[in-house]
Amino acid sequence: MPELKRLHAHHAPAVLAFELANRAYFAASISDRGDDFFDRFTERYEAALAEQEDGVCVFYLLVAEDGSVLGRFNLYDLQDGGARLGYRVAERVAGQGVATATVQELCRTAPATHGLRTLRAATAHDNHASQKVLVKSGFVPVGPAAPADLGGKPGTWYRRDLRP
Repeated sequence: MPELKRLHAHHAPAVLAFELANRAYFAASISDRGDDFFDRFTERYEAALAEQEDGVCVFYLLVAEDGSVLGRFNLYDLQDGGARLGYRVAERVAGQGVATATVQELCRTAPATHGLRTLRAATAHDNHASQKVLVKSGFVPVGPAAPADLGGKPGTWYRRDLRP
């Protein structure tokens, strides 16, 4: 049974393997991270851990029993009871309800764990899978997302009010 875990330093090799194995798959629906992301992975990973330590962001991994990463679920810019949600799941589990179940779990736990009252997420107009995840998880569209918000693609912002 996969388990949702907070990002830790020892996860770095599994996260890098996840990103590399799914790079082409992700690039089909979201902007590619670019070679610089992989060239400077260690530095960026350590910066993410520092942001998490500072309470600015919280990064989660969905980890399979074998230790491989099935998905990344991130809460960015935690402030004033709100945060932005970002997520990506491995191609091998896409379409199996993994993203929806995990986003729903975060929506249930975020109020008590992180003091959140609202979550926002943006998705590109052509990313129908992500739109389905958000709608099934209780998010509603609240307005346009600028291409700068989505790596150059136009899209929509979604919002969900969380219950404590």
